Parts: sequence; C-alpha cells; structure tokens
Amino acid sequence: MEIAALDLNLLRTFLAVYRSGSFTGAGRLLGLSQPTVTTQMRALERQTGRELFERLPRGVAPTPVADELAARIAAPLDELAAVAGPDARAGARGEPVHLAGPAELLCTTALPALAPLVAEGVRLRVATGLTDALLEELRAGRHDLVIATTRPRGRALHATPLTDEEFVLVAAPVWADRVAGRLAAEGPAALHDVPLVTYAEDLPIARRYWRHVFGRRLSRTAAVTVPDLRGVLAAVAAGAGFSVLPRYLCLDLLESGAVVALLEPEDPPINTGFLVRRPGPSDNPDVARVGEFLLRAARAW
Repeated sequence: MEIAALDLNLLRTFLAVYRSGSFTGAGRLLGLSQPTVTTQMRALERQTGRELFERLPRGVAPTPVADELAARIAAPLDELAAVAGPDARAGARGEPVHLAGPAELLCTTALPALAPLVAEGVRLRVATGLTDALLEELRAGRHDLVIATTRPRGRALHATPLTDEEFVLVAAPVWADRVAGRLAAEGPAALHDVPLVTYAEDLPIARRYWRHVFGRRLSRTAAVTVPDLRGVLAAVAAGAGFSVLPRYLCLDLLESGAVVALLEPEDPPINTGFLVRRPGPSDNPDVARVGEFLLRAARAW
C-alpha cells in the first residue's frame, strides 16, 4: 500500500476511527459529522482497494489491513500533530459558524439567544444584508445558516420556518395624540400631514401594511429613509414621524410609551422568517447546534 499517494485528511480520520472504535466517536474527536466520517472512510477504502473496517451493530472492528495501516501512520501523524500544537486540534473542532440575516433581527433577538452557546465555546462569524443576496452567498458556500425574510425557491436550499414578524403602525406620542382618534374615522388620510420614516425609498413594509390593513395602495414619498430598522425606530421615537415596524423591534418602546401603536387591527400583517441551510450534513457539528438553538429560542420571540 503506497502511503504517500493517500490523502492526509483521510488518514487522520482513519486513525481517529481506528482509535475510537466508531465513526461517531471519530466525528466527536475531529469535529466532523458521522456521515462525513463514513464518506471519508469509503473514499479511503476506494483508494486503497481494501476493506478497512468491519461494520458491527455497535461501532466498527479494524481489519488486518487497517491494523497494518495504523501501525505505519500513527507515529508520523502524532508527531505532526505535536508540531502543529494543541491549538490545531482544538481548531479542527471549533470552526466558526457563519450566520447571516437581517441586521435588526440578528442584533435584537438571534445573537442574544446564542450567547449561551458562545460561552460554551461555539464561535460565530456574523454577516448582515438583504435576503436575496444572502441566499446567493449561501448557495456559494459563504454562509452556513441564513435567517431569511422569504422562503427560498427551488431545492438547492433547505428552509425551516423560524418566526413570524407582526408589523405595527407606530409613532411618537406627540403624533399619536393628533391622529390616533382620527384613524378609525378617516382611515390613512389622517396620516396625510405626518412624515413617513422608512428604510427604503420603495416603502416595502409600509406598502404591504397599507394593502393588508387599509385595502388600498400607499402613494407617498418618505420624509426620512434609514437602511436599518433600528435607525427608523430611533427617528420615530424622537418624533420624526410614523412608520411600520416589526413588533419585536419596538416592543420595549411600546411598553414604555416612547412610541405608540396607532392601530391594533384584528388581522395585522405578518411575515414568516425562515432558517435556511444547504441540504445535507455539515462538516462542522456546531452548525447543527446553532440551528437547533435558534429554532428553540424563536418560540419565545
């Protein structure tokens, strides 16, 4: 058997399986998923042309070929690991999880919810942006998980419903005192003289609210645009005008009275957010941990 022609990563995985006695145990040692370990061992068996492990009901048993291979590579690989130092082995287990999504949802709810995992050693690399661009980057392998505001099309990505955003029409008390009583009688005309604050010129959230609640098209321009809903909320709370925002984002200010819900319709507009990943298992087990943690935490959002 020509050792020099074999893939070094496959040999490391082989040695972990040999020493742990199972694919699952090797995965825990290396920070790999069990299916990844299985795939790598099949690849190594194809390269060597020999069976290396006998699959048992619990774990695996090495064949004589595996015994011979382990005897030849164990010392060199252990020496290589010693030269690389302990940080290399720890790094193999602790690869960062690349999470992306809307800045507001990540900063307000997702990242605080993930704090316990970070305290346990999970590393995060967080990116923000619009859903369409983030999903394209996910397909290209730039991210592990994306919180998306729309369900992705096609089968290239796997989407799980994460949370429902309820949208609310809000203004500071100075404006609410002027228009709240008139809205029921006059409808959106009561807001004609109140400046509109939004995060984009095309007013996507406000237009949706108008169609859903008032049954008509919104035709006006924004007085202020801020490409971050937290900035929109800050401007509204300061008295700049009114806006339509996710309730989770302005919940604290609603409770304190710093902003006021101008309407409480029985059927408010709702948007479902999704946790999106590429199909199949990840080589990094922390990706699954982060995803499962977010899905559990989202029940309380």
